Amino acid sequence: MFIVQKKLSAVLLAVASTFLIPAVSGLTPSAMAAASVAGLPDFTDLVEKTGAAVVNIRTTEKAKVSQGNAASEDEEMQEFFRRFFGAPIPPRQQPAPRGRNKPDADADEEVPRGVGSGFIISADGYVMTNAHVVEGADEVYVTLTDKREFKAKIIGADKRTDVALVKIEGSNLPRLTVGDSNKIRVGEWVIAIGSPFGLDNTVTAGIVSAKARDTGEYLPLIQTDVAVNPGNSGGPLINMRGEVIGINSQIYSRSGGYMGISFAVPMDEAMRVSDQLRASGKVTRGRIGVQIGEVTKDVAESLGLTRAQGALVQRVETGGPAEKGGIEAGDVILKFNGANIERASDLPRMVGSTKPGTRSTITVWRKGAMRDLPLTITELEPEKVAQKTEKKAKVEQVANTLGLIVSDLTAAQIKELKIDGGIVVESAEGSAARAGLRAGDILLRLNNTDIKDARQFNALVAKLDVKKTTLLLVRRGDSSQFVTVKPHAQ
Repeated sequence: MFIVQKKLSAVLLAVASTFLIPAVSGLTPSAMAAASVAGLPDFTDLVEKTGAAVVNIRTTEKAKVSQGNAASEDEEMQEFFRRFFGAPIPPRQQPAPRGRNKPDADADEEVPRGVGSGFIISADGYVMTNAHVVEGADEVYVTLTDKREFKAKIIGADKRTDVALVKIEGSNLPRLTVGDSNKIRVGEWVIAIGSPFGLDNTVTAGIVSAKARDTGEYLPLIQTDVAVNPGNSGGPLINMRGEVIGINSQIYSRSGGYMGISFAVPMDEAMRVSDQLRASGKVTRGRIGVQIGEVTKDVAESLGLTRAQGALVQRVETGGPAEKGGIEAGDVILKFNGANIERASDLPRMVGSTKPGTRSTITVWRKGAMRDLPLTITELEPEKVAQKTEKKAKVEQVANTLGLIVSDLTAAQIKELKIDGGIVVESAEGSAARAGLRAGDILLRLNNTDIKDARQFNALVAKLDVKKTTLLLVRRGDSSQFVTVKPHAQ
C-alpha cells in the first residue's frame, strides 16, 4: 500500500510541475495571495475612498470637579493603558494650588461626557450623527482623520429618529456621497466606520440582514451583522459603491456589547430629518389623532378583508383631524393619499412626513366596504414628559418587582398632561426596560386598576403573581398604549 501511495504522489507532483508551476511562475507573491482569495470582497479601496469623511465626536459638559477626583481619573486612565498598551501615559498637569493654607476648591470644569462617531455630508462642514451622541452636551468636538479638531455647533437633533446635525467651520472638507437606502438588497456587503470604545477609524464589515425592521414609530431600520459597539453610534453604514446608506444607531445586546445584530437609520429618513434641521433647527411632523394597532389574520378574516393589512383604529382623539374627517374606532385604514398601508407602522411614517395643513385622503375599510375620507393634517406636538420642579415628589429608591422606580405627579403636571391621575417613571430596569419603558413615561393603569399614586402602585405591584404577565397602560407624548411586563421574584 505504501508503494502505491508513493508512486501516486510522484505522478501528481509531475503533473503539477508540468501544468501548474509555469502558470503561476510569473505572478508576484501578492498577486498569488490575491488569487487565493478570489471571489471575496476587498474593502481596502473602499476604506481609502470613504474613511477621511468619517469623524470622531466627543462631547463635554460643565461640572464641579475637584482636584482629588481628577487625580483618581488619572490613576484609572494610567491603569487602563498599562493593561492594554503596556505603558502608562503621562499624568495630567494639575493647576497650581491657590494658597498654602487653602483647601483645593471645586471649580466648573469641562469634563468628558461621551464619545461617538459621525460623517461629513457637505464640503462646508455639515456633519451627521445620532441625537443621543450629542444630547445633553455643553460642547461638541469633531476630530478628522488628519487630527484636525473643530468645535462644532449643534444645528438640531431629533429624538424620534435619533438623527442630529452639527456644523464645523471648514471648506473643501472630505464628504460622503449619500446613497439610496430604498435600493439596498438583503445579503449585500456593507461596512461600518467609527470609534468603538474610542478607537478611531475602526472598520468592520458584514451584510444587510433585513430591511425596514420595525423598532419604533419613525424608524424602519436597516438590520445588519456588522460589528457595532458603543462609540460606533452616529457613524456611517457604507455600501460597496462608497455611498452612505445608513447611520449606525442601535445594537441588540444582553451584555452591552455586539452580539451579531446591529441597526442603522436609513439615509432617506435621515436626510428628510437633516433637511428640516438645517432649515429650521427642528423637525415638524403631521398627525391625524388616532391610536392604532396591527391587523391580525383573525381580525382581517372577521372583517372580511382578503388579507392582513392596514392599521386598525383603536381610539380616535376627540376634536382631532381624524374625528373631524369621519374616522371611527374599528375602522381599518388601508391607504393614505393612495399609498397602501401594509403594516400599522407605515401610517405614522406617512402622516409624519406630511406637512401640517395638507389636505389628505384616508381610505378606510368599514362594514365590508371601502370609503375615502378627506381630512387636514395637523402638527404633531413634541413629546410631553413630566417636567422637573423645585419641589420634588417622594420617590421610592428601590425598584419594585417590575423593575420600576416611580414618583407622584404634581397637580401642575396632571393639569399640563390633561389626565385624571397617574405616576411618572423615574427609572426602568430589568423587565420594565426590556418592555421598552423609560424615564418620563406616565403610568395610568395597572391591569384593570387606575393608578392614583406611587404608594398605591407599589402596593399593587407587591401583590402581583410573578408567574403572570402584567398589563400597564402607558402614556408617552400624546399617545397611550398597553405594555406587557412580567414581574420578577425579589
